[in-house]
Amino acid sequence: MKIALIAHDRKKKTMILLATAYKQILAQNELFATGTTGKKVMAATGLQIHCFNSGPYGGDQQIGALVSEDQMDLIIFLRDPLEAQPHEPDINALIRLADVHEIPIATNISTAEVLLRGLQAGMFDYRRWSRKNPAI
Repeated sequence: MKIALIAHDRKKKTMILLATAYKQILAQNELFATGTTGKKVMAATGLQIHCFNSGPYGGDQQIGALVSEDQMDLIIFLRDPLEAQPHEPDINALIRLADVHEIPIATNISTAEVLLRGLQAGMFDYRRWSRKNPAI
């Protein structure tokens, strides 16, 4: 599974804690992240992560491009709902793309945990099955 990790500045520590707690699950998957988030998570956990640009410099859009090409399976985007983001249109576009392409997306730590535990339990089989059976 291909998993994207994104976190606003005040949520980066939370992302590091999440990645540390679920390192064994994350390590079994292909990881992608926006620049600063990915670098911080890699430094803290040793996980291998493909880093794109930082969010304000197009990282959200780079991940969105993978979503639009059905090349992403899950997104964990820890958003800061209390601070306005200068690249809010990019954020909204990514969330919209996830909805259009039916990609599970967590925007808070509680939902992220549910998705990661579901992944561990094999509850994302639909994504694998639907790729093999696109005509149905």
